[in-house]
Amino acid sequence: MRLTPAAAQRYDAWYDSARGRWIAATECALMLRLLRPAPPATLLDAGSGSGRFSHCFAAAGLDVVSLDPDPAMLAVAQRRAPPLPAVRGDALALPFGDGSFDYAAAVTSLCFVEPPGRALAELWRVCRRGVVLGLLNRHSLLHYRKRGHGGYRGARWDSVEDVVRWSAGLLPQPVLSFGSAVFVPGGGRCARWIEARLPPAARWGGFLAVALHKP
Repeated sequence: MRLTPAAAQRYDAWYDSARGRWIAATECALMLRLLRPAPPATLLDAGSGSGRFSHCFAAAGLDVVSLDPDPAMLAVAQRRAPPLPAVRGDALALPFGDGSFDYAAAVTSLCFVEPPGRALAELWRVCRRGVVLGLLNRHSLLHYRKRGHGGYRGARWDSVEDVVRWSAGLLPQPVLSFGSAVFVPGGGRCARWIEARLPPAARWGGFLAVALHKP
C-alpha cells in the first residue's frame, strides 16, 4: 500500500516523540551489535521508509544507500539532513549487481513482503559480508497487544525459526545470531528500567533482530 505525502509525514513524526526516539535508538543499537560492521563499509537499507534507520546506520560510520518502493516515503527521507543516496525499488528484485554492498539491512520492511525468503535471497545476493533483519516478533507482548491493529494491520509476525527456514537455500550458508528488544511496548520509564535489566539474547522482545554473516 502506497502512502500519501501527509500519511508519510505522520508516520515519520512518530519517531520524534520520546517513545519513538527511544525505541528507534534501542532497535538500531541491537542491529549494529549483531551485524558488527567495520566502517567505512557500505550498506543497503532495503525498505528504508522515511530514512530514520538509514541515518542511524550512517551515524555509525557506514556509507548507506536507501531503497524503498514508496515515492512518498522517499520524499520524506530526502528532506532529512544530510540527504543520503536513495533509489526507488523492490526488495524482491533489487536493482543492484551481486556483491554491490558490504552489508544489507531490512528493518521491519520484510514484515510486509511476500515471499520473505525471496527478499532475503536478494539481500544475500547483493551483500559481501552480511545481512541484518529487523522483524516483528511473534513471541512477544507486542504481538499479543497490537497484531492486526493500526500500523500493524497486514504485517506478518516472525520468529528465529522462520529466518532459519528462509535461509536454508542460501549459499554460502549463513552464520546466524539474534537478539530482541522493546520487551514492554509502552516505552515509558518502567519499560526502560525493565529493558536495561534483560539480556538482549532473550527471545520475547517485540523487535526481533537476526544477523546473517557470510563465513
